[in-house]
Amino acid sequence: MAQWRDWPDLLARACGRRVIAYDRLGFGASSVQQQPLGPDFIADQAQSVAPAVLDGLGVGQFAVLGHSVGGAMALSLAASLAPRCMAVVSIAAQAFVQPRTLAGIEQARQAFADPDQRARLGRWHGERSDWVLSAWIDTWTAPGFADWSLAAVLPQVRCPALVIHGEDDEYGSVAFPQAIAAGVGGSVELLILPGCGHVPQREQPQQTTAAVVDFLAAQA
Repeated sequence: MAQWRDWPDLLARACGRRVIAYDRLGFGASSVQQQPLGPDFIADQAQSVAPAVLDGLGVGQFAVLGHSVGGAMALSLAASLAPRCMAVVSIAAQAFVQPRTLAGIEQARQAFADPDQRARLGRWHGERSDWVLSAWIDTWTAPGFADWSLAAVLPQVRCPALVIHGEDDEYGSVAFPQAIAAGVGGSVELLILPGCGHVPQREQPQQTTAAVVDFLAAQA
């Protein structure tokens, strides 16, 4: 969670809520992972891993927030634990595999061939860096992942949803948040941030934080 910097703490104070943030297996400060990610890794996180984290911490009802692929996982968790999930926030979430997504990943692949960029990745993931790159790039560009989408999941999201997306997101156009907003089964708020890329909580932290705070306050 180091890449989130101090935003989880800021969000907790702004919302007056307990915020639980964790690194997925193989990422950040978590245990080293040897196996490649399977094509069902998003569903597995929502159906097995995240529920185990919640149950292990004694969490009953909850609101969930996720960024990028974590946003897809958050929506999937809201669907799989619908009776317990009171609200969901997706930030820069992918809804399907888009040419723009693959183009952005290819640019990242080339960028991380630079030793300086690779060392920067090591600041966050240490010895896991090679696996992390493969888990991201190779998984998303695999032919077997080309048909992945949230289409079957979204109607099962019954709680209120806030969908945030940067208009200039390099990994997906506004077709992603529009598909999410149109597909969820509960009420939805859609926020498209002009002049913002893939990381709204870092690029436009005030607007992003205020939107999340106001949304969660309305659900109280």
